[in-house]
Amino acid sequence: MQCPACRTTPLQPTKLDDGLLAHGCPQCSGALVALLYYRDWAERQPQNDEPQAPVAVEAASESQQALSCPKCAKLMSKFQISGTHGNRLDLCSSCDEAWLDNGEWQLLKALELSHKMPSIFTEAWQRKVRQQASEEARRQRFARLVGDEAIARADDTRSWLKDHPQRRELLFYIGHE
Repeated sequence: MQCPACRTTPLQPTKLDDGLLAHGCPQCSGALVALLYYRDWAERQPQNDEPQAPVAVEAASESQQALSCPKCAKLMSKFQISGTHGNRLDLCSSCDEAWLDNGEWQLLKALELSHKMPSIFTEAWQRKVRQQASEEARRQRFARLVGDEAIARADDTRSWLKDHPQRRELLFYIGHE
């Protein structure tokens, strides 16, 4: 099998994590992961419900062009990871194989999504990502208008009001001078 990103480099067996095997590209450091093996790996991982210490998110590379599956040569579909990160995972729906560009596995781990990878390929996840991206764009637009400090204060007020028992009354009061 040839690397779908480099197109000329043969893929070699590699390991993404303890017990998670993949086919990696020695040139671009991308990896092809069989979701069958991934699901088996994820089921064997201990469930840790305690919050993880924050991990620095490093920039991961992203293949911009459409990729062909190295197994069946069909085009792979791109699925965005989150609304705040531009990286997209590539999936061959015929072979159930995912392509992760260099650094995307580390990005999934940093975002605490390494055990949720199949969810990323669902319509519900993609809808949530689009909503996040839209909210972030709206937030950035308002930040340019009123400044970051004012937006931070508005976010604090918004979170305080969110579950307040007299939310409607307070919003009415704020809206009328």
